[in-house]
Amino acid sequence: MARPAGRPTAGDRTKPLILVAEDDPGARERIAVELNRRFGPDYEIVVLATGHLAVQTLEETHRSNREVAVALSGVALPDLPGTEVLAQVHRWHPTARRGLLIDWGDWANPEIARAVLRAMGLGVIDYYVLRPWRSPDELFIRTVAEFVHEWSRTHAEGGGPITLIGDRWSARASEVRSILTRNGVPHVFRYADDPAAESQLAALGADCKRPVLVGLDGVALQRPTDLQVAEACGLPTTLQTSEVDLLIVGAGPAGLAAAVYAGSEGLSTLVIERETIGGQAGSSSLIRNYLGFARGVSGAELTMRAYQQAWVFGVRFLMMHEVVGLRAEAARLVAVLSDDQEVRARAVVIATGVSYRRLEAPGLAEREGAGVFYGASIAEAQALRGEPVVVVGGGNSAGQAAMHLAKYASTVTMLIRGETLASSMSRYLIDEINASSNIDVLYGAEIAAAEGSGRLEQLTIRDRASQRTRDLPVTGLFVLVGARPHTDWLPAAVARDPWGYVITGSDLLDAELAPAWPLERSPEPFETRLPGVFAVGDVRQRAVKRVASAVGEGSVVVSQVHTHLARETEADE
Repeated sequence: MARPAGRPTAGDRTKPLILVAEDDPGARERIAVELNRRFGPDYEIVVLATGHLAVQTLEETHRSNREVAVALSGVALPDLPGTEVLAQVHRWHPTARRGLLIDWGDWANPEIARAVLRAMGLGVIDYYVLRPWRSPDELFIRTVAEFVHEWSRTHAEGGGPITLIGDRWSARASEVRSILTRNGVPHVFRYADDPAAESQLAALGADCKRPVLVGLDGVALQRPTDLQVAEACGLPTTLQTSEVDLLIVGAGPAGLAAAVYAGSEGLSTLVIERETIGGQAGSSSLIRNYLGFARGVSGAELTMRAYQQAWVFGVRFLMMHEVVGLRAEAARLVAVLSDDQEVRARAVVIATGVSYRRLEAPGLAEREGAGVFYGASIAEAQALRGEPVVVVGGGNSAGQAAMHLAKYASTVTMLIRGETLASSMSRYLIDEINASSNIDVLYGAEIAAAEGSGRLEQLTIRDRASQRTRDLPVTGLFVLVGARPHTDWLPAAVARDPWGYVITGSDLLDAELAPAWPLERSPEPFETRLPGVFAVGDVRQRAVKRVASAVGEGSVVVSQVHTHLARETEADE
């Protein structure tokens, strides 16, 4: 049951908190009963009557190194609005999930509806939570359980069967952490000077090469390759079959959607991914406008669910392998891998996406991974707690990264080459950025140079109009600007535009293209100039570059693959 003063007890100090501020005595009683029934063994339940007590408890738990997993607050408290209570949660506990308590039907109340929508729009809350009105109230429990699950995935002390030990500013340790995080592998990361890591490192000897990865089998790998990391985590890294109906190159949203639909419709399907599940979208900290996820969903969570869904339908995956060549041979398409293995397929879907362009400013290249990161690199956010960071870019990915980093960093400075965000970023993100107290946007700005001893410590920022420069102390730089498609490996038969994007569908009938479309029939909408080879997602010319559109293209292309296979079967008869 809830204690009148709501103070954490000495015996509960090892447990994270679920904190509730609620003024209605009956609601407090029901909430305390429900939370203790489901979460009491593992979490300390603190239910308070006022907002000031809740804020005081948030500060006290922070000072005593206690974790708050979930914070809930009623809309109207006697001393402090619930939204103001929740707005202060991230000041002390940036990983905590926040919910505004309302009653069933309150969304019909214009005042409450405005409060909820404004809080959601400004990033003050993660979602609203319906107060329990009976016991057991499984809807209330499910909502809180989802909050707890989301918190556990980002918890700084989160456990797992994998342990990674590395130096604070090690570029390689950063790369390995990104592989683990984006592939959804539960793990513990410890700095080399952490007392908990010292004994493990001592057992490996004085000449131990860091980072060190302790895998599922307990074997310690020193300075592991990407392939060794994947193998140690149990990811599929061995080619099990060299003959399939459909080969999909790339495991981003488009490739995963194609895999789900192909597998569900009975096609033997293999997906080859050179890095991690999710592609560029996998690094997005929060996608709020994807259909069906009202609270938003991280790119890693969304794409990992898609990976598991495809696997259930019998789709095979091959991780940490790169396709370096493609040719047509004897009514089959043959993909050549970087280790000289070959895969024969009746059809191929190219879903290799794009990567962020590198900046050319002096001092950036040598500090990559040591404070300079390309992409959102969400694994690094907590390591930069209390530090100043910079985000370069004006698109949705940059906005999502800035909002995520603002939970941890002391300040986030966004550098935008243009004069507005409106042309490249969704309105909801612009509103959240404008409302954030620790995000500053510099328009018409660019990086002139980077400095630091062994890691990034300072950036020189240049105003593009006046060419004036100023120095900015910075610990982390996240670059999310421009894009380059992964198409260098494709044969000349697959037409590309001057920027490397694959040309598909009716655009292949352009009279200026040489050689021209080779068949009498018109190409399918996502078909390339090499019949039987299709392209979907960001790698395709004219792609919308949104996760939802990539998923749509991936699902639709499978029907075109079926059409191609039916034609092929007719030709063989």
